[in-house]
Amino acid sequence: MTMRGGFLIAMLLAAGPACAAQRPAAPRLGDEEIRADLKDGEEIESRVDGDLNGDGNIDTAYIVRSDDLRTLNVRFAARGVDPDHRLAGRVELDPYPMGAAELSVVKGVLVVKDLTGGTTATMATYRYRGEKGQPRMKLIGLDVTVYSRTFSHDGSEMSWNLLTGDVTATKLKLTGADDGTAYDKRESLRFKRLVRTYYMEETPDIGEALWMAMEGK
Repeated sequence: MTMRGGFLIAMLLAAGPACAAQRPAAPRLGDEEIRADLKDGEEIESRVDGDLNGDGNIDTAYIVRSDDLRTLNVRFAARGVDPDHRLAGRVELDPYPMGAAELSVVKGVLVVKDLTGGTTATMATYRYRGEKGQPRMKLIGLDVTVYSRTFSHDGSEMSWNLLTGDVTATKLKLTGADDGTAYDKRESLRFKRLVRTYYMEETPDIGEALWMAMEGK
């Protein structure tokens, strides 16, 4: 090795720690930072932390709730000289939940389970994944079930894989009587929808998506 080569290697090794020091890991987004952006009457309903875009940083998803509005928000953590948390997606949810929505991160995918309604209930499961290289969240899966909590009418359900376009729509028929009343899955319809990208802000209305699925559209 020449003297010049050894000098270059030494310079690179010396610069390594300095460069690393310039790019500290983004800290976890605190509840107090979220609350600082809330309006009067708003509160944090649910939150979850995890890497949603594969960059090694811990991102945050949370639901903000007020009397008549709920929004799902995602912020990507960005490391650098000034670490920050940039908005990557926001969408309105049904404003009348039956309890706090369940948020989880499974293999880098944000899973949102939201039960809403009353005696007629709607269970919606959304799956979102972050886009690499840009602060966007993409819808990759949507499951919806509508049913009667008092077993007063039939129900229906849909499962939609937005990555493949595969859709399964199923009628839920009431069977039995009294304490033995239950739902029986019947007449499943399977078909494909055109594959297209839905970012979080473009999440389809779940009622319309379910109706179209039951019609085979």
